Amino acid sequence: MRKKIVAGNWKMNKTLQEGIELAKEVNAKVKALNAQNVQVIVGTPFIHLAEVAKVVDPVIAVSAQNCATEVSGAFTGEVSAAMVASTGSRYVILGHSERRSYYGETDAILVKKVARALENKLDVIFCVGEVLEERETEKHFEVVKSQLVNGIFNLSNEEFAHVIIAYEPVWAIGTGKTATSAQAQEMHAFIRKTVAEKYGKETAENTSILYGGSCNAKNADELFTNPDVDGGLIGGASLKAEDFSLIVAARSKH
Repeated sequence: MRKKIVAGNWKMNKTLQEGIELAKEVNAKVKALNAQNVQVIVGTPFIHLAEVAKVVDPVIAVSAQNCATEVSGAFTGEVSAAMVASTGSRYVILGHSERRSYYGETDAILVKKVARALENKLDVIFCVGEVLEERETEKHFEVVKSQLVNGIFNLSNEEFAHVIIAYEPVWAIGTGKTATSAQAQEMHAFIRKTVAEKYGKETAENTSILYGGSCNAKNADELFTNPDVDGGLIGGASLKAEDFSLIVAARSKH
């Protein structure tokens, strides 16, 4: 049975002190919900990881937003998967559209990063999604399939069990636009079908697929009624404990 998941991606926001306070607020609100059927994850900047891991209860898992391609060495400014794991983090977000577009992360780079994460017992939230031009020219299925095939379909069945997929229509991130509920379901169903073709129906049915395009407290309820939308990768709304907890509550009831 696949997990219901609500994961926050704080991106480059909050000082260390502000992040600790936000984590405490989120922790209190999520505990009050008693939503034991939902895996709640907070994806923080690197400097927050160890401290946030200390202040949240086991019901909330901590995630990094990236990791290095290399194991260790003279790579100034990089943070290895082993370093991430040593903080108490259990997840890492890889392939986010901002990493792909701003920092030139290719499929080949992501293959390395996924491998390093899995070697260090981190579960991977792997992001896929199309830009507006690709959607408008009806290449969105082709683009997403290519990202899956070239980014994670080299994994064994055992390794793939530690991957969560997040679909993020790039044109709906931080723009206020959101894919319609029907568009989200259509792509999530396509992703599940694509996974089934590679790994089999059982694996596909056990793979959690999250929606990551401006999911918020107002639209979460409708998005989560879709059978193939298993949760959300939440950006801006994850920076407000009240909004984030409302999204968790919406995921819990469906």
